[in-house]
Amino acid sequence: MDELIDILTPDGKPTGKTALKSEAHKNGWFHATVHIWLFTSDEKILLQKRALTKKVFPGLWDISVAGHIAAGETIIKSAKREVFEEIGLKIEEKDLIKIGTRIHQVSHANGIQDNEHHHVFIAELKVPMSTLTIQEEEVDAIKLFDLSTLKSTENLENVLLPRFHEYYCSVYNKIHQQIHKR
Repeated sequence: MDELIDILTPDGKPTGKTALKSEAHKNGWFHATVHIWLFTSDEKILLQKRALTKKVFPGLWDISVAGHIAAGETIIKSAKREVFEEIGLKIEEKDLIKIGTRIHQVSHANGIQDNEHHHVFIAELKVPMSTLTIQEEEVDAIKLFDLSTLKSTENLENVLLPRFHEYYCSVYNKIHQQIHKR
C-alpha cells in the first residue's frame, strides 16, 4: 500500500515534507518505520513470513511486525496500528518497550532505496497464537520460533537475513534480559 509518510533528514529530524512511500523509496529519502518483536515468557519469538507479493524480501521469515510511520503519526500510535493491522493484536503502549532506533540503508535490486530510521520495540505476546489473524496482503504466515533463532548464523529455511545478524543479536539480548529480570 502506498501511504503518505514524513521525510526526515539523515539524522532523523523532520524536514516538514511528506511524500508517498513509493517516492521516498525511489529517491532514497529518509523516513521512519517501526519494528515490533513479540516474544513469549518461555523464550519463543514470533516471526512473520512476508507475503510473496512484497517488493522486498518476499517469502522471508522476518520481524514479528514492521511498518512505515504515516505522515503526522506518532511512533507509538504507528506501532500499535501496525500490530493490529498485521496480526490482529491490540497492544497497549505500556506493553511496548523501546530498545532503540537504528539507521537502515539498503539498495535493493528492484530499485528501492531503503533509507530508514527503525524505531525498535519488544513486547511480550500474552495471548494464544490461535487468537491472532494475519493481514494476507502483508503476511503469509506467523509462527513461533526458539528465541535462539535470532542468534543463529545458519540460514534456517529462509529465516532472517545473515547480513543483519548483529541487529538480531541485539534484539535477542534485550528480550533475554527482559524475560530474566523477573
